[in-house]
Amino acid sequence: MQELVNTLNSYIWSPALIYLCLGAGVFFSVITRFVQVRHFSEMWRLLLSGKSSEKGISSFQALAVSLSGRVGTGNIAGVAAAIGFGGPGAVFWMWVVAFFGAATAYIESANAQIFKEEKDGVYRGGPAYYIEKAMGQKWYAWLFALATILACGALLPTVQSNSIGESVVMVFGTGTVVDTALGQIAMTKIYTAAFIVLLLGFIIFGGIKRIANFTQVVVPFMALAYIIISCVIIALHIDRLPEVFMLILGDAFSPMAGVGAAIGWGVKRGVYSNEAGQGTGPHAAAAAEVDHPAQQGLVQAFSVYIDTLFVCSATAFMILITQSYNVQLEGSSSFIVQNIAGDIAANSPAYTQIAVESMLSGVGKPFIALALFFFAFTTILAYYFIAENNVAYIQRTFKIPALTFLLKVLIMSATFYGTVKAADVAWGMGDVGVGLMAWLNIIGIIAIFFMAKPAVKALKDYERQQDEGVEKYTFDPKNLEIENAEFWEERLKK
Repeated sequence: MQELVNTLNSYIWSPALIYLCLGAGVFFSVITRFVQVRHFSEMWRLLLSGKSSEKGISSFQALAVSLSGRVGTGNIAGVAAAIGFGGPGAVFWMWVVAFFGAATAYIESANAQIFKEEKDGVYRGGPAYYIEKAMGQKWYAWLFALATILACGALLPTVQSNSIGESVVMVFGTGTVVDTALGQIAMTKIYTAAFIVLLLGFIIFGGIKRIANFTQVVVPFMALAYIIISCVIIALHIDRLPEVFMLILGDAFSPMAGVGAAIGWGVKRGVYSNEAGQGTGPHAAAAAEVDHPAQQGLVQAFSVYIDTLFVCSATAFMILITQSYNVQLEGSSSFIVQNIAGDIAANSPAYTQIAVESMLSGVGKPFIALALFFFAFTTILAYYFIAENNVAYIQRTFKIPALTFLLKVLIMSATFYGTVKAADVAWGMGDVGVGLMAWLNIIGIIAIFFMAKPAVKALKDYERQQDEGVEKYTFDPKNLEIENAEFWEERLKK
């Protein structure tokens, strides 16, 4: 399995995808005249002013659902892996991906709002919907939908649940080891897997409203608690902060692990963490109740900042400031830098747990395990929501009654499997999922831009209404020469 996953990743995560992710971010930043900077204050205003409806969730709830997808294992174990394999300079490239990726997040999320649908009293949308309506390529939309169901239903949940299992073992130990059909498994992991699956089943059988209500409470609280703990640790080592900044910046351009390793791991883990361009965020964006599509595009762009510039940076500073990391030569067992035991896996939350434990003895390991549980668990919920959206897309053509139920069984099985299996296999499977979606979505949004420019037209229309000082924003797709935006056409008539 490990060899198969590594081979797939060598093709999917070739330099072409890394430069496609970076290139798309730079391109959309220039095209939108750096929307992520110009409208920063508007992002804040929109975040706090949105309201939900019977059919849709509020901007804040949509942000919480998408943040639950963005703020996950990538922020704790993913940052550790970026440093462990790419060196401290990989953190700089994560920042670069986040800054430019915010423009990509605006484009894909605005597209999702423009081309969303109302089905059975619920808003549905995402890349499959806007690829079909804006590109006119139903086969490509189906390809994305199937890839997303595979990625979010089977591959990506394994990474999140695996990190929960690893962090719990760090706190409680392995316990008794038993022989099973999946190999030798620690009982600690089996108990953890059973608990996660039971809780997951309870929530996903309750629908999007229950997911939104759960995530809007848990995600902001845990993100805030995590950042406060990080700030405490950084404050206790404030004298080392300038040195850490110089280490990150210096290593970004003359990296100890090689230029390819620093950029590659920074971009790979950056995309995994903030998900800009991956095509996951637009699903939550489409579910939001807003007056104008550009509004949710701006809110989603802001979520990239929260994820990478706040949460990922907090993790990176904790690890580097306490020197709780190793840097391993890629494809080798030898270390370029070794500060801690060599048998501690970089593809796990261990670096972060050690960093916190070094300052807050007896608190670090359980706190990170708890934070990771909530971050990773809410990410699994977001994956289910995304996969279900794509199942709903397929059911527009083929009515298969049991398909949604089968998806629930699939994601619960993948979650159990990921919890009990080795970290490298889980992360490799996750990378395959992220890579497949990113290839399909980024090519899609670039093609849509050259064919119709819907998200850019929506932004200009929103800015025009801002300048005119309107009290209530409206969106008229026909007037902007945007075709197939039936939801907004009907809304305008009403």
